[in-house]
Amino acid sequence: MADKNKIFLPYKIIEGPGCGEYEEKKSRFLADIVPAASEEEAAAFIDAVKKKHYDARHHCPAMIIGRNREITRCSDDGEPSGTAGKPILEVLLGAEVTNAVMVVTRYFGGTLLGTGGLVRAYTQAAKAALSDARIATMRYGKEITIVTEYADLGKIQYLMGARGIEPSDSRYTDKVEFDICIPAEQEREVEKALTEATAARVRMEVTKEGYFKFVDKPKMEG
Repeated sequence: MADKNKIFLPYKIIEGPGCGEYEEKKSRFLADIVPAASEEEAAAFIDAVKKKHYDARHHCPAMIIGRNREITRCSDDGEPSGTAGKPILEVLLGAEVTNAVMVVTRYFGGTLLGTGGLVRAYTQAAKAALSDARIATMRYGKEITIVTEYADLGKIQYLMGARGIEPSDSRYTDKVEFDICIPAEQEREVEKALTEATAARVRMEVTKEGYFKFVDKPKMEG
């Protein structure tokens, strides 16, 4: 069971890969972001991007690892100091995501962009990739099994739908059982609403608690 005296803060992750592109004065900036739960996973992705774009001039990475963002890394990969890796990292920090790694690959277009131009280009490419990746919030929550009579099913489905709660599994026998996952702070509110709607006929049992993924709606904009 959870430590009742401990505060479990939410944190954000990306659900899957995202990509983006920005072009300035014929220089192309290709950004890719993926989930990464460790520095080893992040390093493997950076190597894969370098192999994929072996003919590019720069591959500038940034990563944030850990529920409390314990690890932050970035590199300018030959660009002027502070013009590439740091802007990419700032985009990730600004979005408050973690367990993610991004690489922005630059194909040089023949014209120098200056420090301001580089910062802008790497920032815009990073934002485009992040916008393409769906963001989810990990919240401390509870998985609950609900047991109800068929006569009360419609009321319960209405209450769940109004709160944006979708069952993860349903079982139909002489009664109806289904599993839901909700943020821990909503447990009492949901229990109260279901109890009142069914005249206390509903049964709720917490089967698991911990961090669960709750997808943000809508997607993050750039």
